[in-house]
Amino acid sequence: MREYPAAPLVGVGAVVVDEGRVLLVQRGRPPGLGRWSLPGGLVEVGEQLEAAVQREVGEECGLSVTVHDLVGVVDRIVRDADGRVRYHYVLLDYLATPAAGSARAGSDAQAVRWCEPGALGGLDVTDGVESMVRRALALEAGRRREEWQ
Repeated sequence: MREYPAAPLVGVGAVVVDEGRVLLVQRGRPPGLGRWSLPGGLVEVGEQLEAAVQREVGEECGLSVTVHDLVGVVDRIVRDADGRVRYHYVLLDYLATPAAGSARAGSDAQAVRWCEPGALGGLDVTDGVESMVRRALALEAGRRREEWQ
């Protein structure tokens, strides 16, 4: 179902921010096997987006999160050598903060790590992670300012 889909698949991701650091997962399966990315996965039929974010972060990272704002939407289209669409995901990435637990690699992750935003350039991250993290950090800064007012 994931490879060579008849229609795009909807997924969610989380930019989990804690004390200025972001949570990354090392992907345990294609596409992007072995690369660092945001935790996330496919939305199940009948599942609300926020619940999907919470479930996916829990499964991949062992962490319970509070989901905040939508950070952005990404088209992830991967073609094979013949030009056919092998993968097509529409991903909705949300700002989230830890609520309980500690990060550990779960079902689809080879590893997890907290990362300073400035260190992202030194990692093999999936396309768009750095810009999504920048947007999420700006949203988080605005959210914190509103809390103090």
